[in-house]
Amino acid sequence: MTRAVRQIYPVQGPDLPVVATVGTGPLPSAVAELARLYGNEAHPDPAPVLCANMVASTDGAASADGRSGGLGGPADRMVFTVLRSLADLVLVGAGTARAERYRPAQETGLWTELRPPGSPVPAIALVSARLALDPDAPLLTAAAPGAQTIVITTRSAPADRKAAIGRRARIISAGEKHVDLVAAVAELASLGYRRILCEGGPTLLGSLDQAGLLHELCLTISPLIVAGTEGRIIRSAAGSGSGTAATAAAKLTLAHVLADDSFLFCRYLRGQ
Repeated sequence: MTRAVRQIYPVQGPDLPVVATVGTGPLPSAVAELARLYGNEAHPDPAPVLCANMVASTDGAASADGRSGGLGGPADRMVFTVLRSLADLVLVGAGTARAERYRPAQETGLWTELRPPGSPVPAIALVSARLALDPDAPLLTAAAPGAQTIVITTRSAPADRKAAIGRRARIISAGEKHVDLVAAVAELASLGYRRILCEGGPTLLGSLDQAGLLHELCLTISPLIVAGTEGRIIRSAAGSGSGTAATAAAKLTLAHVLADDSFLFCRYLRGQ
């Protein structure tokens, strides 16, 4: 039996066959429809749009055995590839990049038909206040042409580490002792990155939320109960120095819900 995703809210939609791997040739109709559902029509303003893509178990765990990949499935991976294909830049915390063994984006993992002709793959931007990074890690050394990895840090980060990493990646210094995400996103916007996809982790998402920078949340709800002590997808970032006071609980608008094999795929918009 072929697995398929179907829109169940706000309207019932047709079956969209799950495409397990990114391929070449004509764009599958299911992928084209997902690109329409997750597109930018909800954000007509030319200002940068920051979207988070996360997965959680039914009991709220953000990972299983320390990694989010244990919660996903084939349809979740298809949505992941569509969102990455639509993004200009992928923003991630250094801890998540280490835990999930991040590497630079590659064309073989993207639906290139969804990208402007001739555009590079999405760059990866790491947030690391202390620069506890390996300058020789593939994430810094193996980026595709035109998609050099960006490292967002503080002005007070160790100068020797800045110099070592700066030989491999582009450095953005924002904030004195804590990363100022408002300033960092403004700098990314000045470099031409309009569609920014954040893939975690929870502390970075908490800081983005407190700074009022998170425009939408794409949340996969996995049909698993994890229990244990796993954390949430967004963690309070009190004292992070993001440049603004903590905000009250944010009201989100549900744009759509898709379903596949007991997985739910929800897209929430903020301030709609």
